Amino acid sequence: MQLTKYTHACVRLDDRDRRLLVDPGIWTEPAAYADVTDILVTHEHADHFDVAHVASLLAARELRIYGPAGLRAAAEEDGAPEVAAAIQPVATGDVFTAAGFEVRAVGGAHAKTYENLPGCDNVGFLVAGVYHPGDSYFVPAEPVETLLVPASGPWTKLSEALDFTRAVAPARAFPIHDAMFSDRGNGNFDGWLGEKGQTAYARVPVGESVTF
Repeated sequence: MQLTKYTHACVRLDDRDRRLLVDPGIWTEPAAYADVTDILVTHEHADHFDVAHVASLLAARELRIYGPAGLRAAAEEDGAPEVAAAIQPVATGDVFTAAGFEVRAVGGAHAKTYENLPGCDNVGFLVAGVYHPGDSYFVPAEPVETLLVPASGPWTKLSEALDFTRAVAPARAFPIHDAMFSDRGNGNFDGWLGEKGQTAYARVPVGESVTF
């Protein structure tokens, strides 16, 4: 399995001829979409799903997009009916196949920022032992080998990221959701996770890959 890190919350999973993209937002590099037909999206926010870019891709090729029901509604509100039509809604507890991978949807709600905002759906995805939680610190009951830890954002907190990592207890962890940090902020987060996360922790530079 090869995991490639793209800007912010986007990662790509490659295993032989299987290619699966997760949370390609407005800061995601176009290269992430190469030869991809299946996309997982945790929730509707633009830093996790670029409606306009996906609409342009749909003009040339078929895509299968999996995400919560709110994702389809948001695409319709954005005036992108072709994107909405390509979205297959999934809910907590669903198990389905995408790009040849078995995927389990967990969680269900976006972490609260302030006064119960944003109040939207958020499903995390478990794929071949890799857990992408989206904007949530939901701890799944299933075992996790590789955890993608949200690092920065208006809803995040370092102590909660540490508690989340310890509770999930993965074999390894890599940071995501980190575009809002400076290099110094990333370094600080990495130091804490490396020292207190109780797992093998490392940062994957944007555009680079790890194999496990």
